[in-house]
Formats: sequence, structure tokens, C-alpha cells
Amino acid sequence: MNQQDRNGLTYSDAGVDIDAGNLLVEKIKPAVRSTRRPGADGEIGGFGGLFDLKAAGFKDPILVAANDGVGTKLKIAIDANIHDTVGIDLVAMCVNDLVVQGAEPLLFLDYFATGKLDPEQGAAIVEGIAAGCREAGCALIGGETAEMPGMYSSGDYDLAGFAVGAAERGQLLPTGDIAAGDVILGLSSSGVHSNGFSLVRKIVGLSGLGWDAPAPFAEGKSLGAALLTPTRIYVKPLLKAIRETGALKALAHITGGGFPENIPRVLPKHLAAEIDLSSIKVPAVFSWLAKTGGVARNEMLRTFNCGVGMIVVVPASEADRVSAVLSAEGETVFTLGRMLERGEGASGTVYTGELAL
Repeated sequence: MNQQDRNGLTYSDAGVDIDAGNLLVEKIKPAVRSTRRPGADGEIGGFGGLFDLKAAGFKDPILVAANDGVGTKLKIAIDANIHDTVGIDLVAMCVNDLVVQGAEPLLFLDYFATGKLDPEQGAAIVEGIAAGCREAGCALIGGETAEMPGMYSSGDYDLAGFAVGAAERGQLLPTGDIAAGDVILGLSSSGVHSNGFSLVRKIVGLSGLGWDAPAPFAEGKSLGAALLTPTRIYVKPLLKAIRETGALKALAHITGGGFPENIPRVLPKHLAAEIDLSSIKVPAVFSWLAKTGGVARNEMLRTFNCGVGMIVVVPASEADRVSAVLSAEGETVFTLGRMLERGEGASGTVYTGELAL
């Protein structure tokens, strides 16, 4: 071996393929372009993404930012080899957190890290991200793809998302006038969304079913595909209700921690949310998880959304009007409960009725 051969190592010998990265960028350009909106019309490939708030129609905006990931739901996508929906989850988890503050999502950035870059897999993931951005009305203005051999085993990857939105000054939620007697509306979820998947995977392990087995709770779907149903994006219906009625006092995105963790985050300390569990039409997936895993009701309620992806607090006199706007936009809306005075040291969430698991 001569000296030249011994020193002839390349980056691709170390496991990083620059050509694959360039191919991925070319593959995703049409998907990225499809998310353009007023304020964002640049191409990806620069060092930073630009956004023009004035072109988006804002006069005196407050910026609101959120970031999130998809969690161990990704492990199901990897094991089931279905990669085109987790990008929707990534966007949903971020933009649903923006809209609860009354903000319109404007721009999105993604971070995609993998052990070995597969341009086909990467393109499927980014196409999902673009689909989520279109549904939320925000522009995908950039991102980062990191090929990291030795950090992730072959086929594994991780995703993180970053969203920025804006609201005109004085229009942020929650408002300061939430009161006892206000009505809590629930918006149906599309399924498990993106929380509790470490428990979901443990329950699937107990069931002995493979990801390609028929889903016991969803006809015509494999277990993997059914559990990968993407998180519902509530942005456009909620923005319409906020702008048309002016009646929304608070919103809460029901994610990890369920009702008891997420609802009190938007409430004044002297109020509690009384939730009528019998009003919830529980999707079959939760009944299957509870039964197969022997999971107790309270554990279900603090781990999963159990069928309610978003809650809306409105004055009792406005509940019908707000429900009508949301229903017309395609949401399944129901009266979930009401606001009560909260005793000293009492919980921020109290339950009546039984959850139909």
C-alpha cells in the first residue's frame, strides 16, 4: 500500500454521502414550493429563510414560536416502513400549539437527522411536512438534514419542527376574563395523535400483533397504518372561529399529560374545568389500548387525548355560534364541560360521568 492510498479516505467512506444530500434537496423542492404563502416566496438552499410580516398582512404583530417532535411514533413509522404521514404530525404538534395562543402559523423549519440518508425515505418525510404546512397555511422556508453515522442505527431517524406565528397586539389568547359558567367545547381528535406512543408500543408488544397485521379497531387497515393516522391540524377552523365570532376565551391543545396537565395551563388559578366524560365519543383505538394493556381510566386520561384533541372555552351565550362556525369548517364539536370556582388546593380538572372505554 503506498502513502497516497493510505491517506485516500473520503467523507463517504466515513458514512456521509454528500451526493445523497444534494439529491434529497432536489427531490423536495416541489413539495417546499407548494407551501408558499404571502410573506414567503424564497427558494430553499440559502443559509436562512426569509419572511415578510407586512406582506402577510400584519400591522403590529406579536410573534409566537413553538417547537416539538413526533416522539416514539417515529419508531412505528420506521418498523412499519411508512414514512409519508409523520411529517404531518411534526407540523401539527407545533402549529396546534401556536393557534391556542390566537396566532396564525406563518413559517416552519424542520430538522431531520438519520444514520444513513435514503433520499426516497427523506423525500416521503418532507412531502408529509409540506402537506401539514399546506393544511396549516404556513410556509416551509427551510430546514436541516443531518446524516450522522454512529449516532443513529441504519434506517433510524429523528425529526424536530419549529414554527413561528403571529397575532396582532391585543389579540392573544387566553383572554383575561374566563369566568365560572363559561362552556368548554371539545373538538374530536383523529386518534392517538403524537403522544403516549411508548405505552402504545408496549401494549402492541403484549398483543403479539405485527405492524402489518389487520388493526383490531380499524377495518381495512394494518395495525401500523392505523396507529400512524396523523395528528389533526385545527388551525384554519379555529382561526376562522376566532376572527368571525371574537368569542373564544381560551384554547388548550390536548397532548402528553391529557386533560389534567393541559387544561389548567390556560386557566386562572381560581377556576377549574369540569369535564363530563360521558360526552366523549371515544375512538375504538383507545378502547383497544385500554383493554389490551389493562390501562386504568385515570392513566388513559393523563396519557392520551382519549378522543378530544382540542378544547375551546367560550361564554355560555356564544357556545352555539362558535360550534356552528367550527362545524361548518369540518370539526366535530360537542359540549365537554364548564368552568367552576376552584377550592383551595383543589385540582384544576374535575370529572363527572364515565369514559366509554
